[in-house]
Amino acid sequence: MHGDQSGMSADTAAKRTTDLDAALRQRDLRLGFLVHDVSRMRRSAFDRLMRPLGVTRAQWWVIAHLSRQDGMMQIQLADILDVGKASLGAVIDRLDAAGLVERRPDPVDGRAKRVFMTRKSHRLLAKMQDLERAFNARILKHLGEADRDTLIRLLSLIRTELVDMQDDDTSA
Repeated sequence: MHGDQSGMSADTAAKRTTDLDAALRQRDLRLGFLVHDVSRMRRSAFDRLMRPLGVTRAQWWVIAHLSRQDGMMQIQLADILDVGKASLGAVIDRLDAAGLVERRPDPVDGRAKRVFMTRKSHRLLAKMQDLERAFNARILKHLGEADRDTLIRLLSLIRTELVDMQDDDTSA
């Protein structure tokens, strides 16, 4: 009879382990969906916020990246934005026509083009940043300073791992 009790105990422990594993897998799956949903919803809400300024997602995305590194080569910008050169070229054409960017030949390779912000795009960027500050204040209003710092740290860890995975893929 003593053997039966230890068998039940092992079965119970195994079931608890299986239940815990299933719960952890479910939690991690939920986390993945949540990160994706928040990112998608934030982009859509930001698009609506930018619409009155006459800026599309592709356009504000280009301007935002140029604000971090003005004068990038078009091919470099396409890689960072993970878009094709042709589709980026069309976006840059529209930005150029609107006076928001200008293309200049690369001083080393005259065939390559670098993309620069104009004064007009710097003014637009300032408006975009003002709207974004108010936007972030609203969507982050329930997070204290420590929560925000923790969220940044944790998302940065995830991003670092994703970058490492990309590096692994390109070196293979």
